[in-house]
Amino acid sequence: MQQLDLSIIIVNYNGKNYLKDCLDSIANYCSSISNEIIIVDNNSSDGSQEYLKENYPEIILFEEKENLGFGKANNLGVKNSIGDNILLLNNDTILLQDIIPVIEIAKRSEVGAVGVRMLNGEKQYTTSVGKFPKPYNLLKLGNLNENRSDFLTGEFKIKEYNVDWVSGSFIMLKRQHWELINGFDEDFFMYVEDVDFCKRLQKQGKQIIFYSKYEYIHFVGFNFSRELKLINGYKMYANKHFNFVSTILAKILLTINYAYKKTFKNIR
Repeated sequence: MQQLDLSIIIVNYNGKNYLKDCLDSIANYCSSISNEIIIVDNNSSDGSQEYLKENYPEIILFEEKENLGFGKANNLGVKNSIGDNILLLNNDTILLQDIIPVIEIAKRSEVGAVGVRMLNGEKQYTTSVGKFPKPYNLLKLGNLNENRSDFLTGEFKIKEYNVDWVSGSFIMLKRQHWELINGFDEDFFMYVEDVDFCKRLQKQGKQIIFYSKYEYIHFVGFNFSRELKLINGYKMYANKHFNFVSTILAKILLTINYAYKKTFKNIR
């Protein structure tokens, strides 16, 4: 079987409107290395599957009959890939630069995964990293943001930073490190699986690197219903990574967090 330099895994759910820009950017900025694109479609109803088959027949497409969730769908894509390196990429992203410098960082033995600078749809800097949660800082999810000045301003003084976790919308890593932790924990349907993923890599002695010289666009959206999914995700994280007492404290604070948002911010 032919070995490739890079496997790009994209999970799609009703993202037809984003696919052309994403895939065209891959063609522009990954063409200097051998690569494959694998898209796992989570039972989209917007014509995504038909669009991909008609316009991108070279892509490996998995047409699922149900929404597998983010982690499980990525696991399926990676399982069926053959690249030495793996790029997990959201469907609503656009690459802006040649991918090789990111791969070179990921190849280093001590590096478990690499994330890069995120821009929103208006090309404004948006944070794409965070800190691992502690029980006491789950009362407000904003406490989990990376608070070093460079990350607050987007004015980075160096190329590489050690961080706790990077956003699942762009994660580059070697295949052997994916296999080291058996990919995503499929108990996380959507949200916080990237935090858990990076935590397990760090437990194996691997560094999580933020590379500030590479940018990509992510049409990241925000609504308060997303907060509930995050809260549920962090409850699962607490079950996995905290001791009994810390887990109880974390769940109490997360419940207060949710109650506040439901009361004052009309979360459903």
